[in-house]
Amino acid sequence: MAELNVTKKSISSLFSEMQGTKFIIPDYQRPYKWDLEKCEILWQDLTSFFEESTGNEEYYLGTVVTCKNDESGKTEIEVIDGQQRITSLLLLLRAFYSKLENSAIEDDNITGLKNQIAPCIWDVNPISGRVSNTSLIHIESRVATESDKEIFHTILQSGKSKPNATDLYSKNYHYFFSMCEEYAKNNPMSWQGFCVCILKNCIILPIDCEKLDTALTIFSTLNDRGMPLSDSDIFKAQIYRTKNTEEEKSEFTNSWRELTETVDDAGMTLDALFRNYSHVIRGRNGDRTKEIALRKFYAGEKFEKLKQPNLMKELQELAEFWLTVKQQGESKFQGREFISHQSFKYFHCLNHYPNEYWKYVTSAYFFKNKDSDSFHTNFSEYLGTLVSFLFFEFVQKPTVNAIKDSCYQFCIDIFEGKPLTITASISSGFSITLAQTVNYKIARAMILLHAYLNPNQIELIESNFEIEHIFPRVWQAANYNGWNHEDAKVYLERYGNKVAIGKKLNIQAGNGYFGQKKNKYKDSPIANVNDLSKYPSDDWVKTDIEAREKLFLESIVGFFHSNLHKK
Repeated sequence: MAELNVTKKSISSLFSEMQGTKFIIPDYQRPYKWDLEKCEILWQDLTSFFEESTGNEEYYLGTVVTCKNDESGKTEIEVIDGQQRITSLLLLLRAFYSKLENSAIEDDNITGLKNQIAPCIWDVNPISGRVSNTSLIHIESRVATESDKEIFHTILQSGKSKPNATDLYSKNYHYFFSMCEEYAKNNPMSWQGFCVCILKNCIILPIDCEKLDTALTIFSTLNDRGMPLSDSDIFKAQIYRTKNTEEEKSEFTNSWRELTETVDDAGMTLDALFRNYSHVIRGRNGDRTKEIALRKFYAGEKFEKLKQPNLMKELQELAEFWLTVKQQGESKFQGREFISHQSFKYFHCLNHYPNEYWKYVTSAYFFKNKDSDSFHTNFSEYLGTLVSFLFFEFVQKPTVNAIKDSCYQFCIDIFEGKPLTITASISSGFSITLAQTVNYKIARAMILLHAYLNPNQIELIESNFEIEHIFPRVWQAANYNGWNHEDAKVYLERYGNKVAIGKKLNIQAGNGYFGQKKNKYKDSPIANVNDLSKYPSDDWVKTDIEAREKLFLESIVGFFHSNLHKK
């Protein structure tokens, strides 16, 4: 027997054939997301097609992937892909029906159109063809909140919603209804034909699957009208499949919503969370092989990694950890002072590192050591070494491939209980190489690290700090003794001429002369900037930049020496 059935159906056929059953939007699906812009595009596409059509053409509206679900004792059609489209089309049909209901005169045409639209929305009496119970609608959303679900179902049942409602169901329904009224007013001789065109000439390609596995495979390769499916959408569906009872399914749905909220608050994506967690799994399994695509990683052994009983618990813990990192201690992890002030300084620097492999190592360290009483102290030391290694390696070879294998090994070492001991040879010429990275992606992170290495820098620096050019990029030779344009090109972008500064103060300092800037610098909470306000000269010349750069490089190299063992 075939695993899937692909047919071509008109809007009328697709929905009116749902007598005695309904489309189900499962819990694991994403909420309804179509905004007014997408509804406007749909309306414009439909009207353009109708007005340009000669009567025989068909307008293709996309695919819908479904799977029968008989577990509840009654046949339900689960929508695996296309729920955004189906939901919007039903709102459109209900708007047309409401327009017909409100007609001043109900002639045969009005009655005929209502009789064509009604079976698309509701079950109808098989003999009379009339709607006897408007609650028997052809769709049920189990992903929406209870309030949104009630709003959606009420709109389809009664054609009514609050005029000032802000939910997407109401806003889109109001839009479609207003456009129906406007079109009927402006095109009184053709708007009924427009209704028929939508019902008969607008085509959906339903892909009906007998097995959920088949549906999910197709689901993973399709886009829902401009809304790409993410890896985490697939993972959510697979985890949902492992839940056998309604209680388990409900518990998972609630857990997933909580996880989504935590991830959003942490400034992450669910895909990023699963990527971090994949390196936890790799570390536990001693896997240092080449990384593979995220979906392929979790799909291995029939998605066995997603069937582990502690999966959701660990994902939630990992999300809460990264939320604690983002909030810089404003929230405590499981009621504990979990991350030291020094660790937050390192995190700030790492957030500006050119790739995210440091996060994978950090996630592994968290899981291995989160229950340790000494986590607070040991974690800070670990991060200091990790920062030194990553920054040092990027100076040597500014590519992600230079640190990948090491990060894989770090994750394994963490779960084997080995300390992060790194040997490195810092040559006498390293400072020259370091100075040249001022034009690399690492420069912003390096300048921030230098700011935190100032022993007087107690507080965290604002997250949206900027880079101040002490000798400004815009200057006038008449006001800057000892400078010419050739020298400026050479010295302007050197580390010795750059300092991390608050956004507001950077605007205030502007392109002023150094002697003027000093008065602004003294108000800065950043120690490096404040130190400049105490500079003995009101001029800032080439020798000053050279001297400050020498101190900058010595500070960074000294930090590396303190954390990396000599070869």
